[in-house]
Amino acid sequence: MANLFWKWGKGKTLNLLSVPFTSEEELELAVFNTKGLMAEVYPLKRQVRGGKKPGVPDIIGVDKDGNVCIVEIKNVRVDATILPQVLRYAIWAESNPDSIKNLWHEADEQPEDVQMSFDEYHVRIIIIAPSIDRSTLSLAGKINYPVDLLEVIRWSEDSNEFLLVNRLESENTAKVKPVRGLPNYDRQFYEAHFNKTSVGHFLHYVEETKRFVRKKGWPLEAKFNRNYCGFKSGFFNAFGIKWIGSKSFAFFFKLSREVAEKSTPKGVPMTRYDALWKDAIFKIEPHKTRVESLAPLFKAAVETLEGKD
Repeated sequence: MANLFWKWGKGKTLNLLSVPFTSEEELELAVFNTKGLMAEVYPLKRQVRGGKKPGVPDIIGVDKDGNVCIVEIKNVRVDATILPQVLRYAIWAESNPDSIKNLWHEADEQPEDVQMSFDEYHVRIIIIAPSIDRSTLSLAGKINYPVDLLEVIRWSEDSNEFLLVNRLESENTAKVKPVRGLPNYDRQFYEAHFNKTSVGHFLHYVEETKRFVRKKGWPLEAKFNRNYCGFKSGFFNAFGIKWIGSKSFAFFFKLSREVAEKSTPKGVPMTRYDALWKDAIFKIEPHKTRVESLAPLFKAAVETLEGKD
């Protein structure tokens, strides 16, 4: 059994024990009930049943880009032999938009920032297990769906639990072929879906934010998606810029409402707070909004991501 030593303050150290999940159901409940564990994925339903699909996917959800997410959870070490199983689920989800639409309408909440198109959506696969054989990475890169591989390990100290989430990524990305059929999120893509003049402003603010991040020395990577550009460390966004209409866009900061309100500069009104995604949203007014004027919010979001807030 592995041990994790947690040291903080003036040399105080806690010995945390690795506590495996007792069952697949326990791991599945931990994933389903821990908001943020799958980053920008909103679970619609557990153990989806019905229809003519072979087998039962553990969780079906949607992400901020309106992709349908097939989540398969195993409480054992997995390898590439899991891929044919999840491929069957993905093909079913792609071929049955009416079933996905029903799940969306039956959900307790529908994320208001997610724009679902049931005539045209992409399917994403997420595999979660305590341990994943690294050979799975190369084979996952050869199929026609994006695949996220997440290792989740539980550590315990008294009544406190810590979940270590590790996203597997290929060390030699040059040899991994891009997934076929997925759009390239560039100027051409955005101009086909949003107002062309607004796209120019959107990309300008992304570049301004990149320069601000470099100036601060924050180890964040900008990643474009269908409806937003997120600045992330590993699997999780700290902040970003997202579309809130065909012509308008806004900064979002991954903060609690309390921290967001405390960090908001005077004279800069928050447009709204999205409790589902824990997003503090500030609409951008081109030529008026200055990136540096929101510095306290950027700083708070980075500290929250690092666990300092």
